[in-house]
Amino acid sequence: MLAALRHLWDAFWAIPHINLYLSLAWLLYLVPLCMWIVLQRREPVATLSWLLSLSLLPYVGYVVYFLLGPQKIDRQRLRRRIARNRLDPRTLAGPLSEDCTELALLGQSTTGLAPLTARSVQLLVDGGATYDAILEAVASARDHVHLEYYIFMPDRIGTRLRDALVERARAGVKVKLLVDAVGSSKLRARFLQPLLDAGGEIAWFHPAKFRGFARPWVNLRSHRKIVVVDGHVAFTGGINVTDEEDERLRPDAYRDLHLRLVGEVVRSVQLVFVEDWVYASGQTREAFAGCALWPHAEPGDIPAQVLVSGPDSSWEAIHRMHVAAIHEARRRVWLATPYFVPGEAARMALTSAALGGLDVRLLVPKMSDSRLVTYAARSYFDELLAAGVKVHEYGPRMLHTKALLCDDNLALIGSANFDNRSFRLNFEVSVLLRGEEMAGQLDRLLRGELDDAPQVQRERHRSLWRHRLPEALARLLSPLL
Repeated sequence: MLAALRHLWDAFWAIPHINLYLSLAWLLYLVPLCMWIVLQRREPVATLSWLLSLSLLPYVGYVVYFLLGPQKIDRQRLRRRIARNRLDPRTLAGPLSEDCTELALLGQSTTGLAPLTARSVQLLVDGGATYDAILEAVASARDHVHLEYYIFMPDRIGTRLRDALVERARAGVKVKLLVDAVGSSKLRARFLQPLLDAGGEIAWFHPAKFRGFARPWVNLRSHRKIVVVDGHVAFTGGINVTDEEDERLRPDAYRDLHLRLVGEVVRSVQLVFVEDWVYASGQTREAFAGCALWPHAEPGDIPAQVLVSGPDSSWEAIHRMHVAAIHEARRRVWLATPYFVPGEAARMALTSAALGGLDVRLLVPKMSDSRLVTYAARSYFDELLAAGVKVHEYGPRMLHTKALLCDDNLALIGSANFDNRSFRLNFEVSVLLRGEEMAGQLDRLLRGELDDAPQVQRERHRSLWRHRLPEALARLLSPLL
């Protein structure tokens, strides 16, 4: 067998002008692929990364880029039409006040969601507190329960929440569950059938299937976590529905943060869900007939603004808001994120703040659930440390908190990681909160996390093979992560 293969190999290379033929075939592959990638008009670094990596995969590169390459979807026009056709804008957002900050105006210009207020905002730390609060809210539902999740697992906590939804659906409450087709791929018909039998509805965000000659949306996921109950209370943040985030069941559960919101701002969270549901399900406005989506809410004392971003918009709203908030800071910038793969603008903002004398701290997991992302993150540490950024690595639990604290009056909490995927590919949702009360709560939480996370030293030992080379290689792939 080996001799036969060697004979075929020799015969192949004995073909006259074989090197010329292979070179022409490679060019015929590479030139159209390069045109396809370049015409996407992405950042030069990301474009070059794709070109260099796929040039080594003749013809297979077409399949890789077709499935996983960056792409945008014509969704911005759809969501504007939804907002006009289904909703009275006056019920969602009033005009900006005279003392509105530039940051709030930037958020409204890039997302279409104006700054509102909340009567109550509760920080929910870890899965135990979050799940209990959500289950309590679901049990009190009288009109509707809307849920959207990236990961919804059919495990113990997933079963508890499903059963709570089934009970409410049987009582006549309108239940809609939207789950990401990739993140929640372990959900099966048998698990979901009780909810359907009770009258609940289920939709899948971007099913991973081929659509004729159109590119499949394998790489464009809804990373949002949303619960809205009766239009009065909403939950959002970083916590999915999985036992992996319930510290009562697992000692190594993710360390994470979620929000419970009451007040006007719930309208914006509701709007995000409505748009995602209509987009994913293909239903019309009649899908919400008889549902009290926008009950009256009294203004509160806590300024709050919902932020959304995704490949349906080129503005990268959450990315811009992070960078703008850092530039606006005058005393400190504390950032917690499980995945730290910053672009040039974000990296420049952090290092400029540190070089300008601000207290800049970065809190990341000692080892995330992706070794490649961990190495990529560490490749930026030397630059950050040289600028004066204090870098802390949290462990032994996996840090999953996504939060930004600037000075004593701004907190930004949500589902978005500090990386290219969250800023450009995923559909994300975050909440910008103003005021000393909310900033103080986040300050106390992050201060405790930082105290438990050793600070990375600038003069640390780093071997070539275990640290420097893997980090450098991972950094090359950072535009693709």
